[in-house]
Amino acid sequence: MSTQPFLGERRPRPRIETLADLVFGLSLSIGAIGLIASSPTTQGEINNHIFAFGFTFLVLITAWIIYTTYMSVLPGDTRAVTFLNVALLLLVAIVPYLLNSVELSNPSLSPAEASAIGAYASTLFTLDLTGLMVILAAFAHVISLEERNLVAPELARLFRNGRNRMMILSVATAISIAPQFWEWTLFGVPVRLYIWYVPFISYWVGRIISPQSRTYRIS
Repeated sequence: MSTQPFLGERRPRPRIETLADLVFGLSLSIGAIGLIASSPTTQGEINNHIFAFGFTFLVLITAWIIYTTYMSVLPGDTRAVTFLNVALLLLVAIVPYLLNSVELSNPSLSPAEASAIGAYASTLFTLDLTGLMVILAAFAHVISLEERNLVAPELARLFRNGRNRMMILSVATAISIAPQFWEWTLFGVPVRLYIWYVPFISYWVGRIISPQSRTYRIS
């Protein structure tokens, strides 16, 4: 026996979603262009560039999957939802720039200057990532309100769990803004960068172990 993932038929796609797809796609393209901005001089530099783009890709594709899942049921014609969409797209648009500023230091800078730029850029990206999760949690909250009848009651529970999980992860990420998380290192890498991976590990591991908790479909 299976139930439909959402109540009623899928609503017509609003223009904000079309714009969102464009922004996500352009952000990925900008991240890729960053790879060829300067010719690598060592094998290690090639690896660093690929790693930097790989993380940019992970951030954007994960956010896009969650976003499209939510927007497939969320009414996009309300003022609050439109405002949150615009804010989310702004945060998405600056992801490649901030990550490139962290991962790819300017060789003309001294080590101290490069570290200072990296610390500042990583703080801004942490705020950016936190903001993305808070907005996605807000979307999940709106969907989970049973009085709105946007989804079946059993699915509303999944969206509430998703909202709570997103908020916990956003708080954990926000804590890493503290300067100590840039100063503390593990294998020569600031602890702050490791914390960035926690939300994505949570999503993809959860999608494998308990798919319905991430896809919001019950079968």
